[in-house]
Amino acid sequence: MILEHAILPVVPGREAAFEAAFAEARPIISSMPGFVDLTLSRSVETPNEYLLLVHWERLADHDPGFRGSPGYARWRELLHGFYEPFPVVEHFREVASIGLSSGSAGARSSAPADPDDNRPASATAASR
Repeated sequence: MILEHAILPVVPGREAAFEAAFAEARPIISSMPGFVDLTLSRSVETPNEYLLLVHWERLADHDPGFRGSPGYARWRELLHGFYEPFPVVEHFREVASIGLSSGSAGARSSAPADPDDNRPASATAASR
């Protein structure tokens, strides 16, 4: 699984409009193949900054998948005008985890990545 990470610097004073636009855009991304889940969080210290975290099954599900889809044009239309400067998007692969999302054992093992789909080999075998 791949985690997309972006700090979204919204133009100060446009936060409410951004949140309304994001609510409209959310179904676009959630309908994409390979989409797993998403969280949008607002900074306590810098209220015009948001943290967007999106889990994708594979990197290719985000780019070129989502970014190359017709739905992305609408996503861009709804959201990209709010950012100043434009956000940097990065992708991460989990190395270690503990907590609620880690499963009942409280921790997830780290397996070598499967080069074909960017998921740990244990997750790949379980999903086929």
